[in-house]
Amino acid sequence: MKLHPIAIACGLYLSHSIVVNAQEEPTEPSEQEAVEVIQVTGSNIRGVDLEGSQPLTVISAQDIERSGALNLTELLRTVNQTRGGTGTFNTAQSGATSTSTPAGQAAAALRGMGPSSTLTLINGRRIAASSFASGTENFVDINSIPLAAIERIEILATGASAIYGADAVAGVINYILKDDFEGFELSAQYGQSEVSADESEIGFQAFYGTALGGGNLSVFADYFDRKAVKATSRNSTATPVLTSNYSYLPKNTPNIYFNSVRSGNEIGNPDCATPFVTTEFGEEICAYYSNEDDYLETPLQSASIGFNYALALGDIDWTTNFIYTDTSSTSFSTPAPINQVDDREGPFVDESVLDTLSPDFITVDDLFIDPFDTPAGRELFGFSFDARFSDPRTIEIDTKAMRLVSELSGNFDNWDWRSGITLSRSDSEQVATQGIYNRFKYHAAIAGELCSNGNIANYDEDTDSLSCSSGSLLGMYNPFFPNTSDNRAILDLAQERPTRDGESTLYGWDATISGELFELNGYLVSAAFGAEIRREEISDIPSLNARARADNDYLVDVFGFGSSLSQADRTQWGAFAEFLVPLSDTLELNLAGRFDDYNDFGSSFNPKVSFAYRPIESVVLRASWSTAFRAPSLTQAGVQLRTTTADFDCGANQTIANLYCEGAGSLRGNNVLELGNPNLLPEESESFSVGFAYSPTKNTDLTIDYWSFDHQDLVDTNMTGVLAAALTDASLRHCGLVPEGERGISYDPFLCDYTDAAGNTIEDDGANLSQILDEWITFENPRFEELPLFRDHVLLLDNTGTQEISGLDFSVFHALVFDQGQLELSLRGTHYISFERNIPGSDAIEELAGTYQYPENVGNAEIFWVQDDWFAGITIFYTSSYEDDVQGLRGREIDELLDLGQLDENEMRDVASWTTVDFSAGYYFDKMDVRLRIENLLDEDAPVAYGSSRGYDSFNHDPFGRRFTVSVNYRF
Repeated sequence: MKLHPIAIACGLYLSHSIVVNAQEEPTEPSEQEAVEVIQVTGSNIRGVDLEGSQPLTVISAQDIERSGALNLTELLRTVNQTRGGTGTFNTAQSGATSTSTPAGQAAAALRGMGPSSTLTLINGRRIAASSFASGTENFVDINSIPLAAIERIEILATGASAIYGADAVAGVINYILKDDFEGFELSAQYGQSEVSADESEIGFQAFYGTALGGGNLSVFADYFDRKAVKATSRNSTATPVLTSNYSYLPKNTPNIYFNSVRSGNEIGNPDCATPFVTTEFGEEICAYYSNEDDYLETPLQSASIGFNYALALGDIDWTTNFIYTDTSSTSFSTPAPINQVDDREGPFVDESVLDTLSPDFITVDDLFIDPFDTPAGRELFGFSFDARFSDPRTIEIDTKAMRLVSELSGNFDNWDWRSGITLSRSDSEQVATQGIYNRFKYHAAIAGELCSNGNIANYDEDTDSLSCSSGSLLGMYNPFFPNTSDNRAILDLAQERPTRDGESTLYGWDATISGELFELNGYLVSAAFGAEIRREEISDIPSLNARARADNDYLVDVFGFGSSLSQADRTQWGAFAEFLVPLSDTLELNLAGRFDDYNDFGSSFNPKVSFAYRPIESVVLRASWSTAFRAPSLTQAGVQLRTTTADFDCGANQTIANLYCEGAGSLRGNNVLELGNPNLLPEESESFSVGFAYSPTKNTDLTIDYWSFDHQDLVDTNMTGVLAAALTDASLRHCGLVPEGERGISYDPFLCDYTDAAGNTIEDDGANLSQILDEWITFENPRFEELPLFRDHVLLLDNTGTQEISGLDFSVFHALVFDQGQLELSLRGTHYISFERNIPGSDAIEELAGTYQYPENVGNAEIFWVQDDWFAGITIFYTSSYEDDVQGLRGREIDELLDLGQLDENEMRDVASWTTVDFSAGYYFDKMDVRLRIENLLDEDAPVAYGSSRGYDSFNHDPFGRRFTVSVNYRF
């Protein structure tokens, strides 16, 4: 019998953590607890218990302890609302040159809606975003928030701009800090992989709390160190999952580029370190597979200190908390491809290199010997080759994050008030330490034009001679023997260390007052009112050698290294009101609204309406509707020029497919330059949820919630749309580089030598692009029969995206109480009913739920035995199957999958579902706790995903296998 996906999801999700502290055995509140003023994430009304009336997920201190997690990234992988899709990311997805997931950083995103759509708070207040954006989306780097300082985490996965303002489109993650700690406590953790002793994780924490100056001071320190994990350390990732998943660009042993070979076929280097690969064109080449330089996890170190001080000053309470974190990491990317000076494929080398090569490899009779220009200004004759550098691109990144909040609070005539100031700052420094080479110096080296001081030689045309202003002229670098001592010494002079410096600062003041407003039909109406002023500043400044510049034909000085130059600031103020209106003994209405005004794009008003109905004490029926918005990120508004890649969708427009994709409906990627847009509008969202919570006994809790989001005006570039517009708009078509100040598509400069039947070139009004393509094919006989795009298409960020998402969250928790202890059972999960989003770079809408990297169902189940002095149990994590990304593969890869029998009759396949089991146990001595966690107890391999060059989906699975963590906590 095949179960319906919704039934499967319902069975998976029923859980304990939606209801606050549901894992803990409910107890009757003490007198002190009964009068304690509380505030729950999602409301500004203090002193009123709103728990259960909204779908709030709480990760309690007990949950954190049982998880065995050593940092927030590990902990949030257990939360279903942050799983599925590619919104949440960590250092496992980032490489040295990644701008979509910045190196050394991590973000938590709700509902897969993107990191900038989730508002991150600490104690209900904001924290400075990372200055290094995810793409162009600003986000909070959760690596800078020490887990040791966290008491609990509250997650409201629905629109919350009516309460918190911008960015709470998908919801809010609120980290609540520990306070009022007394005594002295030391903790240590050690984690290790079963595979290798070189993959350890170590953590140390110290806590100290004491009375001081009439108040309470709590101080903490935290240190975390994680070693790197290389892909070659795992059997599943050490070798490529497909032999056809190769690059033509080997390292150490260049191939001869097909355009220089008379036969038209690439010639493989016989000194290849691996067996030759037969290409789809029948060539035998030396290939490169990226897994040999891939890191599954990069090294990460962080050190944090902080304090919380609380003091009663008569009727006024003063609280100040401070956190400082220094995080450092190293990230790696595959060795950079070597291109021509103008970034075309196939760099040229002087024909004299032939004298150093075996005639069994290549002879002059095999080649076209063509002229090429050198950096010094000479014209030489030679041939082109295919290669990449030997060293992985490596960067080191250090981030220093600081947050200081000082608050006064009190009570006036039965109204609670609080007002505070926030200062938060994140500074990041990045430097490339290996594998980055200057394109001009490299080409000077292979032309014998590099001086011993690292400068390019001067060329005297009259005497046809080279000279160095200082130092001596070096010999010619031979790219076919890169690792000899002489060649290595020359290449080292071409190495560069581009840097990137970022600063993000947030200054804020807020004030809130809440209490009982008036009586209505015998019921007291509670309200909250408040205001906020915030100043944000961001700068992301790369070194000059990492920037694309118009005065340098948009060529970045170094190979394989792009950057984003961005500077922006804004000032915002907001005012809000919230009302809790009891309509009867069983029905209460919650109304909220907030107005925000920005000095750059304008203003936004966002309301929220929700109700909670309690027909009986054990049941709460709840529903809410709200709007939310995300202000254009400072990076999106202030980016001056960003070097990146953009996809266009051939499947969205058959004319585009015929012109640029040989008729195929695939996604194509190109190097582009993105420009910021000061006229961007805010992204807007409308969300709705309805559900119930049921607690038939004090040991049983059940919740089910339906939710939906309609998210419009997402900021992105739309290359498919620009290509479509360029079919009739000649101003968007450019032979060669796009002129400064203009935008559009860049075509191969040689394409302007070809015309349609009326004599129009690609740049002329009324040009028939199909006829120009036919002429190109007739005279050039190209390897690919499509209009040749050049590089650096210039695209403007715009409000071009949309996504509509709906799903179900549900949970159940039940405790069986015995004389010796209690058995706790829970399940929880999320089912995505629909996830519609426009195809990247296109107006066409696609359904993502159940497709690559978007599982329809995620969930976990727990079984724990708990006694006074020990606990033990297992957690089962489940990720459902989804379609593999077969459409995104090359034709040769699809052919191999067909030969392997991996595709069905529709040439599709599914990535298998994945279930893993974690074991956790702990024992409490008088002054010491000892805990053990075993991740992936059954050592389940990650399912194969051919759509990833890694062979697995790093957003939803991991290949680490069984890992162990031991934790010790001692109280003095």
